[in-house]
Amino acid sequence: MDKIDFICLSPLLILAGATVVIMLATTIRRSFVFTGSLTLIAFTAAFFSLFIIRSYLPHDFDPLIVVDNFGLLFLGILYISSILVTILTYSYLKAQAGEREEYFILLLVAVLGASVLVLAHHFISFFLGLEILSISLYVLTAYLKWRDICIEAGVKFLVFSSLSTAFLLFGMGLIYLSSGSMRFDEIIRAVPGSSPAFLIGTGMMLVAIGFKLALVPFHMWAADVYQGAPMPATIFVATISKGSVLALALRMFAEMKIIDNENIITVVSFVSIVTMLTGNLLALRQDNVKRLLAYSSIAHLGYLMITLVSGSSGTNAAIFYLTVYILTTLAAFGVLTALSVCERDAQDISDLVGLAYRKPWLAIVFSVAMLSFAGIPLTAGFMSKFYLVLAGAKAGVWALAVSLVINSTISLYYYLRLIRIMFTEPLPGEKVEVVAGTNLVLAFSLAGIIILGILPSVMLSIINSVLGLK
Repeated sequence: MDKIDFICLSPLLILAGATVVIMLATTIRRSFVFTGSLTLIAFTAAFFSLFIIRSYLPHDFDPLIVVDNFGLLFLGILYISSILVTILTYSYLKAQAGEREEYFILLLVAVLGASVLVLAHHFISFFLGLEILSISLYVLTAYLKWRDICIEAGVKFLVFSSLSTAFLLFGMGLIYLSSGSMRFDEIIRAVPGSSPAFLIGTGMMLVAIGFKLALVPFHMWAADVYQGAPMPATIFVATISKGSVLALALRMFAEMKIIDNENIITVVSFVSIVTMLTGNLLALRQDNVKRLLAYSSIAHLGYLMITLVSGSSGTNAAIFYLTVYILTTLAAFGVLTALSVCERDAQDISDLVGLAYRKPWLAIVFSVAMLSFAGIPLTAGFMSKFYLVLAGAKAGVWALAVSLVINSTISLYYYLRLIRIMFTEPLPGEKVEVVAGTNLVLAFSLAGIIILGILPSVMLSIINSVLGLK
């Protein structure tokens, strides 16, 4: 490896190095403040290193990963999200008893796996990145071992994820059998897209990706894991984990030219429509806010599937939508984190009753987040859905575009229901004290939702600049 190789790998090296330093420091003396601070510094350093490596792109580490503008943009989104998640995690764990330093080690390793996933264009790096991410998530989900529901969620996540891994490896094996290659961009040149082994293998890989994104019918784990996991782990699964898998799916669809196969596109389109509808219908009658947001997340990933079948026209829409989705999710779960206490997470709908009277600031943030999820004008959610519909229209997938509009209308019911409960139930209850770190994350998320709703060109110009588009 030469100097440029090390520079281009600097974000991953920073995360790996910070993990080792924290592990060694923890064996000498436990310090929650030091561990949390170093984790935050590592994510910040990894983010700023992206500006340094941009002039060396694209850089290919043949055959496993490629550091290019597409990966750079997604890494930037993931690292900013990681910074915000770390701040919420610190505020949350500070109120918890027991040993907490290992949580940050797992967080760093999980983001390292997500980074490998974003840059992967080979089955080996795909598998390694996915498993590094997944194994970390099992432990993060079950981290608060004195809560039985956390252990239950962790075990469920492990079992379902192991099943999806079996599908993934079997699918990779079939594609390798038919093509003799495991690099995305070489596979399609070695085997016709209509090869039975290729089609079956691709289908099995899509099952694994469908599980990670909680697409129907592979969504069974999502609500239980969201409900049972500690609040920071739930936020991580909903944002960074799904964002990295989406980046991988977009790259794989583009380089393997999956969009050229009508059979696969028909299946993906059908799954997208069913996912939108199932997620929204299951959310209608939920009284547990974390489960409601889990089903809402399923519906949103169904919306994002439009970008997979839209070709190059869907890439910008996917990145914009993912950014808005992450900001909105951080705002919603950030409010729930602020309301959580040591004994349990705030997740029952009763926890939101009269919130506008107890803490108007939290009620405003949560309301804007719900309006953004619903796609109400002047919020970023409206613009993100508009660009998805536009991408679908350009690609001629009108059924998906119309389904998105219809399902967004259905989702209005349960989003507005939460807002009504906060503002129309005059039960003041106890005052809520919010720590500075959580307030910072909420303010950042709220500003992002409003700014991108009024001036979406800000984000679109960044996307076009990084990707080299006009």
